[in-house]
Amino acid sequence: MEYRPLGSTGMVVSRLALGCGNFGGVGSAPAFFGQGENEEQARAILDAAVELGITLLDTADAYGGGRSERWLGRWLEGQPAERRSRAVLTTKVFHSVEGDPTDSGLARDRVLRQVEGSLERLRVARIDLYLIHEPDPETPLEETLEALDELVRDGRVRAIGASNIAAEELERALSISRERGLARFECVQNAYSLLERGVETSVLPLCEREGIAFTAFSPLSGGWLTGKYRREQAPPAGSRMALRPEAYEGLLDDRVFTAVEGLMGAADARGIDAATLSLAWLLGEERVTSVILGPRRPEHLEPARAALALELTAAERAELGALFSRGD
Repeated sequence: MEYRPLGSTGMVVSRLALGCGNFGGVGSAPAFFGQGENEEQARAILDAAVELGITLLDTADAYGGGRSERWLGRWLEGQPAERRSRAVLTTKVFHSVEGDPTDSGLARDRVLRQVEGSLERLRVARIDLYLIHEPDPETPLEETLEALDELVRDGRVRAIGASNIAAEELERALSISRERGLARFECVQNAYSLLERGVETSVLPLCEREGIAFTAFSPLSGGWLTGKYRREQAPPAGSRMALRPEAYEGLLDDRVFTAVEGLMGAADARGIDAATLSLAWLLGEERVTSVILGPRRPEHLEPARAALALELTAAERAELGALFSRGD
């Protein structure tokens, strides 16, 4: 395992991170609360992850309706002191833990209330990295940043960050923090993969310039970069495309299928699978601090293990990237 500084926070994290969004549900979607992995399966995945050397554990208050945080907290409480001390816990705030459509957002009082629930479920006195799950257009950014700054100052949170944020919003947040002397976003967590490369033009350069960590979620685009989805075939039962097709319908394009087929051919030529090659391509981007994995079973960590040992040249990365250049 490789380790990197988490921006300027003073924390060090593993190059691979464990995403716990499938523990007790499928992300923050209320329709799937209680589904996903059960607690026993979650524990097996956590055990396998730390054996691999993963120290960054990523969840959110609404994942599985609170189950993800609760199970992660119970698992961590039972670990040896050395493992607990190395673990870096990330959780997020925005969506409703109860699935209440009227209970969401980043208003000051809500942020201060929600963090208490996360601390209780995670069974910790301080959260290492507290992220907004997405920007809140209904709440002034200044109000949210002041609430987060309060959490940092009183020790309930060590550092703050933002997920699903555009460069313009991040620039504005950094400016507000500078002008008002508030804690700033020290980490950005956005989607990034061979199929989702928008961050390359704006967010990644901004993070690099400001010394902000960047963690990439959905590195396999919901399974698309494993080759599991084929032309004119129904998606496998239980897959992301089967459960939440609306999130990936934009990928149902002949050019995407052609690119994925090219990826699979390149992987076959190297004697590896498409997931390993996709993850190695992402790990080859030096501006990425950690790649967040979402394994459904312990064995799903194997492509990531293999990717750590696969170092691609700049030319090889460019060649793979060119497969997915759609000209738009």
